[in-house]
Amino acid sequence: MLIAIWELVYKIGVDILNVWKPYMFPSPISVFTSITGLLKDNTLLIAILASLKRLIIGYFISVVIGSIIGLLMVRFKYIDDNFRSLILGLQTLPSIAWLPFAILWFGLNESSIIFVIAVGSIFSISLAVDSGIKNIHPIYLKAAKTMGAKGYKLYSNVIVPAALPNIVSGLKEAWSFAWRSLISGEMLVATTGLGQILMVGRELSDISQVVAVMLVILSLGLVIDKFVFGRIEGSIRYRWGLNVRKAL
Repeated sequence: MLIAIWELVYKIGVDILNVWKPYMFPSPISVFTSITGLLKDNTLLIAILASLKRLIIGYFISVVIGSIIGLLMVRFKYIDDNFRSLILGLQTLPSIAWLPFAILWFGLNESSIIFVIAVGSIFSISLAVDSGIKNIHPIYLKAAKTMGAKGYKLYSNVIVPAALPNIVSGLKEAWSFAWRSLISGEMLVATTGLGQILMVGRELSDISQVVAVMLVILSLGLVIDKFVFGRIEGSIRYRWGLNVRKAL
């Protein structure tokens, strides 16, 4: 249905009213042709694999470091009081702003992109872990302590599982930040990847290729959200009795 509307708008705007030029507004057919062309010579597949590799490495680093920072904020009041505002401020800093810093540190290479991905999502995860744990209902902690749970067992058996719904929401948000950071990095650091193909399309004034890559990025994001984060979130919400739709 959306493709039919798109084609209709193209026909009216480009062919009938001549509002846009074909190089400004692509038709669904030309975008599909671009995708098949990129698939035939393996350009698109190689770019997807290269981008996903960087994304997974950068995101994994951000999950580890972000979780540690979040736990330290919960555990030590001094860190929470003095660094929370700084982390909130860093969270609002656009990922692209870190790229010049990364290039000066690492040069024009993979490490710069991975650094930008990691730093772009670390603070979101830190804040999610911090707020997730702090928002645990006190009755869980009282019950656990009454039964003798403390230290590592208290965290592993009660605190972390109870905070998981909020933490997973933070992980999803961080994943979207990681995607944005990845594409920004690849667009400016000329290397194999979806961002690089996007820039090639711009340099060639090939609007069909630009829209084709945008659709691929959108599709990958939707697939990962539905089949990875969606399932994890659904499983956790079901376990904790938070599945509102089924309850209704």
